[in-house]
Amino acid sequence: MGSSGMLARRVVETEMPIMVKMQELIRGAKNAMSLAQGVVYWQPPKQALDKVKELVWEPSISRYGLDEGLPQLREALKKKLCLENKLHKSSVMVTAGANQAFVNLVLTLCDAGDSVVMFAPYYFNAYMSFQMTGVTNILVGPGDPTTLHPDADWLEKTLSETKPVPKLVTVVNPGNPSGTFIPDPLLKRISDLCQDAGCWLVIDNTYEYFMYDGRKHTCVEGNHIVNIFSFSKAYGMMGWRVGYIAYPSEVEGLGAQLLKVQDNIPICASIISQHLALYSLEVGPEWVTERVRDLVKNREIVIEALSPLGEGAVQGGEGAIYLWAKLPDQYVDDFKVVSWLAHKHGVAVIPGGACGCPGHLRIAFGGLTEDDTKAAAERLNRGLEELVKDGMLE
Repeated sequence: MGSSGMLARRVVETEMPIMVKMQELIRGAKNAMSLAQGVVYWQPPKQALDKVKELVWEPSISRYGLDEGLPQLREALKKKLCLENKLHKSSVMVTAGANQAFVNLVLTLCDAGDSVVMFAPYYFNAYMSFQMTGVTNILVGPGDPTTLHPDADWLEKTLSETKPVPKLVTVVNPGNPSGTFIPDPLLKRISDLCQDAGCWLVIDNTYEYFMYDGRKHTCVEGNHIVNIFSFSKAYGMMGWRVGYIAYPSEVEGLGAQLLKVQDNIPICASIISQHLALYSLEVGPEWVTERVRDLVKNREIVIEALSPLGEGAVQGGEGAIYLWAKLPDQYVDDFKVVSWLAHKHGVAVIPGGACGCPGHLRIAFGGLTEDDTKAAAERLNRGLEELVKDGMLE
């Protein structure tokens, strides 16, 4: 008894997170500019930061808070969900970012060995969350070749033919890594298919405010639907780590099960971060949309930089902060291309293979100011011109 030889050990084998690999790559490439990580260049609202500074010595800031979040923040979020998202029957749990929200949901809704559904190109951290938590049957559906929209016909067939029925379907809207927006009729069809099949639908709405060309973000609600939201991108709070789950109030026991997971991971999201989130909400969404409008220039700059890849190679960018680009057919090993671009041309992007689509690139256009985006785009353009014309010359 107590002998290490008698202890069963199991290490979950997953690849190194792509952002960890990218951080290592950027550190190794001198003065590389990043169009890789999904971040924004702005900081939280100044008036919100000023209010938070006054709280540092407040004793409650250094103590545990309620697992589900500060009551005043949760109340403000319920009002926001009703007013902006038309979600009227949802309860709220505050988490340490949207990534932690997703892990909470996988641990709560899925069991080891369950099957789940996502669509390529998928968000790499969501895929890895399934792997880490013992979900062994990850069914990856196709996106429409032209629009990258999730293929609802494939979903209908898969949900009807897979036994037992997949436990969960997940989408990001607008998309990471593609920046593709799922139109309301398609989102409702996906919701109806999940409801009819008896499976959960988890929707990541991290980029709800990041919409372009007159498009409007929408949400769907139901007792089979969980929506995830985040403060990270909208309010420039990446390092503060605040997200939240909007889950159906009428599903008995769901909140209690979510609390079990929450109490075993962060206990609660950072208290001072939650106060900053509350103060940022008070500033209002107009503060966010004003900054998002400026990203249209960044998007145009990056689209132009990708022109060497040829007509039809660039997709997405309808929402979020991403463009999706296809490399020439011979470059299936996209991480090799990404490494070459970083070392030879000083610009970092994400390999599509990390998102289930080898031979592609994800390019983020939100993390740099317009001038810095121009500088990074010039490097990317030079690199792609050389790649197409001469290959990866050292």
